[in-house]
Amino acid sequence: MATHLVTTPQPTATSARRWTALAVLMLPVLLVSVDNTVLSFALPQISAALAPTGTQQLWIVDVYPLVLAGLLVPMGSLADRVGRRRLLLVGATGFAVVSVVAAFAPSAGALVASRALLGFFGAMLMPSTLSLLRNVFTDRTERRLAIAIWATAFAAGSALGPIVGGLLLQHFWWGSVFLLAVPVLVVFLVAAPLVLPESKDPEPGPLDLVSVALAMATTAPLVWSIKKLAESGPSLAALAGALIGLVAGVTFVRRQLGRPVPMLDVRLFRIPAFSGGVLVNLLSVFSLVGFLFFVSQDLQLVHGLSPVQAGLALLPGTIGMVVAGLGVVRVVRHVSPARVVACALLLSAVGYAMVALYGGSGALVPLVAAFVVLSVGVGAGETVSNDLIVSSVPASKAGAASAISETAYELGAVLGTAVLGSILTASYHRAVVVPAGVSPADAAAASETLGGAAQVASTLPDDTARALLDSAGEAFASGVGTTATIGVVLTLVAAVVALRTLQDVDA
Repeated sequence: MATHLVTTPQPTATSARRWTALAVLMLPVLLVSVDNTVLSFALPQISAALAPTGTQQLWIVDVYPLVLAGLLVPMGSLADRVGRRRLLLVGATGFAVVSVVAAFAPSAGALVASRALLGFFGAMLMPSTLSLLRNVFTDRTERRLAIAIWATAFAAGSALGPIVGGLLLQHFWWGSVFLLAVPVLVVFLVAAPLVLPESKDPEPGPLDLVSVALAMATTAPLVWSIKKLAESGPSLAALAGALIGLVAGVTFVRRQLGRPVPMLDVRLFRIPAFSGGVLVNLLSVFSLVGFLFFVSQDLQLVHGLSPVQAGLALLPGTIGMVVAGLGVVRVVRHVSPARVVACALLLSAVGYAMVALYGGSGALVPLVAAFVVLSVGVGAGETVSNDLIVSSVPASKAGAASAISETAYELGAVLGTAVLGSILTASYHRAVVVPAGVSPADAAAASETLGGAAQVASTLPDDTARALLDSAGEAFASGVGTTATIGVVLTLVAAVVALRTLQDVDA
């Protein structure tokens, strides 16, 4: 990405125009983050309609953030060349069209392909939003509040996905969760040219297609190998995927260090506040999306809630996330960012610990309470980390910093599903016991996912169905306990790292 953030000269924006611009920028932010998790509550219906395998089900969820994460930095570089507002408009148009295609996908494979295309156009939407905020809000205090709103919308959007999805699925078919994007983007396409200034680098570096390929060759094999390892244990294929990703990543870094105008300025990671903020960003989203992957299925398939009821069960957590994200702006004026971020991560760890201790009890209240605790931690941590990422680098680096921040967010979403989701799926597959008398095809479907077991049970005699559902519920609860324990360990490690990397950062 080009290292200069140069904008077309603009008259000083009025306060009303600045905040209107922020409201418009929130539309793609909310849309992309909602799209990360809106499918969580549609998985049971998709399982029934398209009969995906366990692996296909994971890819339906995480191919979108995987492609998005791999292309954010290249699309940020392209935005520097053609204009950030222009790329926003192109991405919004493509996202709306592909959303309609995804809504009517005839098979699991077609839905995976549509989600990949959504990731492609979503990558056009995101790199410009945070860097445009840096342009619009030049006052530090105003900018911190604007970034708090941006970060809160980004984090809360992930939590709102299941709620919005639940409301839609109560009345419509699963494809309606994709059509949600169309009216939002129509409003954005009308309003954006009126209130958003154009911004681009008049002297961008050359388009580096080799770096684009290396960026994708780093993320895709690494995530694939993690999925493969979780599904079937250590194997040569998983090791090969990890090695390919690591080699591509090292090559990418070396290439950026050797170019006069790198696509991504990796030297930014030498700034402790920046690298610490990126890590917090990634781990916060990892914990949120990983939690949503299993809690959405647990609420519907274990506790028997409707999509709307399940979505509303998560509403207290969503409210807590918004309140924490905005409220932490005042707190961080008086308390060091290191302590604020560490406390936020500790809250996320407590949320996962509650699931590990009580998630398998079959009680609903501990799950809801755990999501509230985790969401408060994510809301506070995301706000502070994004402010640190943007404010800790020179203004000329804001575009690169924005792309890295959003890449960390999307990579966290990918890993949250790939790591915790794959471990949960593998644990379920090993533990579930299919009763005798079930056909081989139905037995295979029931042992793949909890949704598959529920679908198969609906076709069986009562006694056999009850035995299958009991076994599936116990297997799923056991997997949830394992993944929650991993979530505790990872967030505790991140809290320690945050204390060390952010200790010299001023409030």
